Amino acid sequence: MPHSGRAPEILTKRSLVAVSHAIESAALATTEDGPLVLVALFQRMPYFDRERAVYEQIAASGAVTVVGVVGQRPTGLPAGVHGVALEETEDLAREWSVVALTPRFGAALVAYDRAEVEPAATLESGRLFDGRWGFRRDEALHEVLRLRDRLADRLPGAARAAVDDVLARVRDLPATPGEARGEAALRLMFSRAGRAARARWTVGSGPGDRSRGTGAGAAEGVAPLLDESGMRRWTGADGITASGTLPVALIGVRVDEPAGAPERFGRRSAAREAQAVIGAVTAPLRPVDRAVRLSDQEYLLILPALTEEQAVTVAGQLHEAVGGLARSYPFVAFAVHAAVTVTARRPLPVADVRHAVGWAAREGVPVARLAPETAEAPVG
Repeated sequence: MPHSGRAPEILTKRSLVAVSHAIESAALATTEDGPLVLVALFQRMPYFDRERAVYEQIAASGAVTVVGVVGQRPTGLPAGVHGVALEETEDLAREWSVVALTPRFGAALVAYDRAEVEPAATLESGRLFDGRWGFRRDEALHEVLRLRDRLADRLPGAARAAVDDVLARVRDLPATPGEARGEAALRLMFSRAGRAARARWTVGSGPGDRSRGTGAGAAEGVAPLLDESGMRRWTGADGITASGTLPVALIGVRVDEPAGAPERFGRRSAAREAQAVIGAVTAPLRPVDRAVRLSDQEYLLILPALTEEQAVTVAGQLHEAVGGLARSYPFVAFAVHAAVTVTARRPLPVADVRHAVGWAAREGVPVARLAPETAEAPVG
């Protein structure tokens, strides 16, 4: 990643949101140190839509405001906001950046998507980035120069001239004394807030993303089963998320007793049997993964940042774990069928995966692979 003198660190999305909002608030502050240039790269349009009102206010203040998103040139932007289209294949498509610069002030956040996650209250908030941030004018100047060079041919002439005017004024003035002291205080506050948020999630006192269901994995550091509403909360279907960023492997699973299996004896026996199946289904999961119970026989495993081959390996481990139940309690040889895909679509294509699992059960296929993204063609 481009370097302005500060070593990059691993940052979560929740920490990037906090820093971004701090820079945007600084851009909105009433001061006499203008003119201001603000450049922000949002990856996908839904992320900008969440902040649209803030950027409308920034642009209305007379700032030169540039917003980049991946795909087609963004339309319907607030007056005064200059939109730039980023290609899927360029490095800037992975970048989340917010840079503000005036002759007397500067702040910059530059982060690159690792396509990885850590355990968090939601899939989005746990996304990981390589990045750096600071509230120093010289670093912000470096980043505006970099982005100006990368985006210049995609900006209208008036916007380029306005950016160049700010750059010329910044070069003529020395940096403001005391920047390091103010930044040190900000870093302490952000660090403590981040530790507090992580601690709340660790002890389970965050948002209600854990379902009322239970699973063997819960005692081993893996979150218990989600129901469908819990899945929507965790994957962001009820909040802000966007297609095209983090790849997620999905494994649909169906577990059936064989035809003619003896009846279970009593509720306690049936509950213990169900618990044994849940334990086997969730056994291969990592702490960042989630399992969803869709029906008495159907489950969905959500495994962020896994390749298709890795997901197929997990499906094989799941088959072994369920098969092992025939050698221990409940001593039943269950029939297991699964379907695997990797997708960057949001919401997740749950219905497609369930359809593929049904096809696998009818055709007697242990693990069906779905076509990437579209999930239209099960393949044995």
